[in-house]
Amino acid sequence: MAAAPDTAVDEVWLRIADGRQVDAVADLVARTLAERHGGEDFELMVPHALLSQRLEVQRTFNVVVGSVAALSLLVGGTGIMNIMLASVIERTSEIGLRRVAGATRRHITVQFLAESLLMTLTGGTVGVLVGLAGAWGITAYARWPTTVSTTAVVWATAVATATGVLFGFYPARQAARLDPIDAVRYE
Repeated sequence: MAAAPDTAVDEVWLRIADGRQVDAVADLVARTLAERHGGEDFELMVPHALLSQRLEVQRTFNVVVGSVAALSLLVGGTGIMNIMLASVIERTSEIGLRRVAGATRRHITVQFLAESLLMTLTGGTVGVLVGLAGAWGITAYARWPTTVSTTAVVWATAVATATGVLFGFYPARQAARLDPIDAVRYE
């Protein structure tokens, strides 16, 4: 549909056959419009540039979210380690009795690592369930389609497992290194 010659043009779309020429053509169009209009009373939008900008914003967002997640893991892991260290202190007599009854340092280490792992896997499972409920809630109430990635659930479980082992190792080693005789006498 052709417009009358005196009709103002408020939008022009150009399609370029060779995508590698987008930036060069955009430069040419900008210079031509600047010359013809004696200034810059126009705005030039290049989808390629918008996509690059969007990807840069998404990368920044991913770094921020990743940093928050790493900090959360550090705080959570420190909490687990503190709980396990308190458990070692509270159960010093029990550890001593187990050692006197024949439990090796390895048995004590495995026991405390298993407890730490159980704690983190329980927290990880609750986190996955809350995430699934959140995705369902967003879909139900905001009518935004959401999908839950099986890969993300597997990674979350793996990270919870690694956190439990990593932050539970020190308290487990402390428990295993207790002297059995001193531990039995501990009040």
